[in-house]
Amino acid sequence: MNAAKVAISISPQVLRRVDALVKTRAFPSRSAAFQTAVAEKLVRMDRSRLARECAKLSIPAEQKLADEGVAADSRAWPAY
Repeated sequence: MNAAKVAISISPQVLRRVDALVKTRAFPSRSAAFQTAVAEKLVRMDRSRLARECAKLSIPAEQKLADEGVAADSRAWPAY
C-alpha cells in the first residue's frame, strides 16, 4: 500500500494510550493505530452527513414520488 508520511502533534496522554494499545498488540504500530482511527472517524462523518441530508427529506413528498413512479411503471408492464 502506498502511504504518505505526515507529522502530527498529539498530547502525551493520547500517545501513552496509543502506545499501550501497540504494546498489547491491539495494533501492530502507532501508524496503524492512527490510520485506523482516522479512517473510522471519516466513516462516521460520512454517515452523519448522510443522516443530516436524509433528515431534510419530506416523507410524504418522497412517498408521493414513489407512488407516481410505480403507477407509471405499472402501465408499461405487459399483461399476464
